[in-house]
Amino acid sequence: MSPEAVLDIFSGGLRILVTLILVILLPSLVVGFIVSMFQAATQINEQTLSFVPKLLTTLLILLFAGPWMLNLIIEYTVNLISSIPMLIG
Repeated sequence: MSPEAVLDIFSGGLRILVTLILVILLPSLVVGFIVSMFQAATQINEQTLSFVPKLLTTLLILLFAGPWMLNLIIEYTVNLISSIPMLIG
């Protein structure tokens, strides 16, 4: 197996990993920012006030984007497994 093939496999996996992480993190960051702005405007310093909306946002994202995320991982794995004969030979 050539170093270029290893780098292609690694970069493909890393690209999928970053995509999946961003799908989960970006909405949570936006909700956290909005809640922080609300807390700053009202001077409410409650820690659970920022935690619960971010948790609910993450759960909703996983609920709605979960099938797409799973399909993305499955496609990458199937392509990787089917390319094993070309990579070895």
